[in-house]
Amino acid sequence: MTDLDFRCTGVRPEPFGASPTLLFGLRIEERDHLPVHAVALRCQLRIEPAKRTYDPDEVDMLGDLFGEPTRWSSTLKPLQFAHASITVPAFSGTTHVDLPVPCTYDTEVASASYFRALARGEVPLLMLFSGTVFTGNDRFRAEPIPWHKEASCLMPVAVWQELIEAYFPNTGWLRLRKDCLEDLRRYRSAHALPSWERVFEDLLATAEAAQLKGAE
Repeated sequence: MTDLDFRCTGVRPEPFGASPTLLFGLRIEERDHLPVHAVALRCQLRIEPAKRTYDPDEVDMLGDLFGEPTRWSSTLKPLQFAHASITVPAFSGTTHVDLPVPCTYDTEVASASYFRALARGEVPLLMLFSGTVFTGNDRFRAEPIPWHKEASCLMPVAVWQELIEAYFPNTGWLRLRKDCLEDLRRYRSAHALPSWERVFEDLLATAEAAQLKGAE
């Protein structure tokens, strides 16, 4: 069976993508140096949060995901990040390719919420590979990539921050129920507010004033 070895050589933002995309550099080696005609490669990426430490501010931001730090020994479980696929062209020995991984900034998605909570350092990722290898010298054959093929990757937090700032500068995303969104639309219209930022600022100011009045 064809023996492929996978290594992650780095990660960087895709500068010209239609949507936020990270490019993971892969070094793929066929250890027996048999000719590889192509690889239909699939990759599952997982975040391994237990493999790094966290600053106090990061701990506070991660409460929604993992609860109180006293519980982290049982709640700091791997998080699903993304699935990606690519067709690797023919090679012999070793080749290098970029694996495009689409990303989201939806704060309801656990991975995006996790990335947003981090201020610095690196994100421990595990890349799990599967797919099909097309190989053969005298005859063409297809072989599955064994499920145990994987690679570790330390993605700098700064790379994620650079990606999000490029596509969504100084902004964030909230997902709301339709009825809640319609209530906000009516509030905005009734008060002739020029932007959604003003809607939330107005509501927060009203709530703060009511809280101060109640405390008197």
